[in-house]
Amino acid sequence: MAQRRTALITGVGRDAGIAAAVARRLADSHDLVLSGHPAYDGGTGAEGEDEALALVEELRNSGAQASYLAADLAEPAAPRQLVVAAGESLGALDTLVAAHAHSGPTPLGTLDAAEIDRHLTVNVRATLLLVEAFAAAHDRARGQGRVVLFSSGQRLGPMPAELAYAASKGALEALVISLAAELAPAEIAVNALNPGPTDTDLLNGDAYEEIRARFPAGRWGTPEDAARTVAWLVGDDAAWITGQTLDAEGGFRR
Repeated sequence: MAQRRTALITGVGRDAGIAAAVARRLADSHDLVLSGHPAYDGGTGAEGEDEALALVEELRNSGAQASYLAADLAEPAAPRQLVVAAGESLGALDTLVAAHAHSGPTPLGTLDAAEIDRHLTVNVRATLLLVEAFAAAHDRARGQGRVVLFSSGQRLGPMPAELAYAASKGALEALVISLAAELAPAEIAVNALNPGPTDTDLLNGDAYEEIRARFPAGRWGTPEDAARTVAWLVGDDAAWITGQTLDAEGGFRR
């Protein structure tokens, strides 16, 4: 029987989100620690944490070990504390899926320094600190470690209404190359996924239809589409893939 792997997944909040779909997909092969920031992920603290805890119960009922840790990754010590706690809970940590993000409107003419800083702190600094702590805790004897970050395709087209978000996610695409090179000798593969526009029940009406029409298949991407790609990236068949930003967005036309 194959050894079950272990994973920390950040950004888990809304049940309709990508991180929740990733958790469900990985539960067949991984024991999991899920993390989110309830006040952000669910709109209110109660909503975010309630949905995450319901997911944990679902995963446990399916046979996976699962737990949830709330964390505000804007706090400097939070990323390392989260990785340490996840490792202690699971006994070891094989996989890091950094699906968290801070996102908000930041067009020219409305830029606010604190909001720019929040984007860079959560999306870039916290991710770097998570990867650093994960690498320090990685046990090579358990096999190759895997890190999956998330992009939104910033190098493929403009995002003028969300400049701070574009800057932060573009930074992650650049960092993947350097992180992969640095961690390859430690047998850790680092990649990023750009899932393209994904239907997480946050948009409707004319704007929803306008984006749907840009997909050749005539439908939005789903959280499950992204989850399947993450499962491949952390699975055996992707062992030779590192330093890549994978655009798995159904041919979306910008």
